[in-house]
Amino acid sequence: MARYGGEMAEGGVSALYQFLDYIPMLHRGAGAMLKTGAENISFVQNTATAMSMIAGGYPFEAGDQIISYAHEYPSNHYPWVIQQRRGAELVLVPDVGKAAGQAALLGWSMADLERLVTDRTRVLAVSHVQFASGYAADLAELGAFCKERNIDLVLDCAQSFGCLPVYPEEYNIAAVATSGWKWLLGPFGAGLMYTSPEFRSKLSITMGGPAMMEQGLDYLDLSWKPHGDGRMFEFSAAPFDHMAALAEVMTKVFSQNSMEQVRDEVFRLQDVFLAELEMSGVDSKQAKVLMPPQKHRSGIVPIQVSANPQSVMQQMQKEGVTMTGPTGVLRLAPHFYMSDEQMRRAAQVFSAVVAWEG
Repeated sequence: MARYGGEMAEGGVSALYQFLDYIPMLHRGAGAMLKTGAENISFVQNTATAMSMIAGGYPFEAGDQIISYAHEYPSNHYPWVIQQRRGAELVLVPDVGKAAGQAALLGWSMADLERLVTDRTRVLAVSHVQFASGYAADLAELGAFCKERNIDLVLDCAQSFGCLPVYPEEYNIAAVATSGWKWLLGPFGAGLMYTSPEFRSKLSITMGGPAMMEQGLDYLDLSWKPHGDGRMFEFSAAPFDHMAALAEVMTKVFSQNSMEQVRDEVFRLQDVFLAELEMSGVDSKQAKVLMPPQKHRSGIVPIQVSANPQSVMQQMQKEGVTMTGPTGVLRLAPHFYMSDEQMRRAAQVFSAVVAWEG
């Protein structure tokens, strides 16, 4: 990114051409991580853009159903809400915690999903990992469920891709949308979309521009000849510095480590944190770990605290430990490059802060 900025500042648009190779490089890198071909990858600037193109282009008819989760992240909620203007019905699976009278969100259940599915259900749009609870869907189970019922499975993988394995062709996933700045370690304003060829053939194009056309730089040729692969969604000028950064991190980091290796190391680091937290003797009334069952585990460790979550986060930040809590439950999310010592110190700082705040 720094080199791109310098080259553009010195050379202007003529410097752009040396960065064009990053486009196919990005497609190949993302395809390798998803175990699919580069032709099924599209660069997008964020998850919401991808979801909006997917939802807006889907061939809904009046009465068709979209099923989602009641507490999805907004990027995977509002694009589907808009489709109600076209006569589609949005049906939301309840949270198992809320249904049981719990204060915290815990995720959703396959039993509730199966109860809500009808012969009018066309799309299931959920996050692989829920941002509020860290609940991870079992992709093999979910994909088989949708395949049996001829439902298109559309996943928001912003909270999983780069941490957990996501293999669309193995799990019958029609589309994946993800941001690049979380587990993928890339910059803000960079994201990715996967679409299967079969699913792509269903979608109408809702965004138009020169970059999506086969005639490329021949701007006087205004014939309608969009690419048939993932480039059909890359409709206009993209931030090459963001694409370059994301392509570099895929090539130099994730190509060297399998997603299973990354996942296992993240889980191991979480276990180091949890063991140290248990040793610290933190009062369960002051802090309660809300880890889902093993098969629904993700990169997020959710912890409910009795003290003001914002105050706890601020005090921890002063000690150099970052936790987030957009819904009132704190989240610890270590990545594979962190150390055991960092995990132990995080647990010690957390214990001291919640004891003081409590």
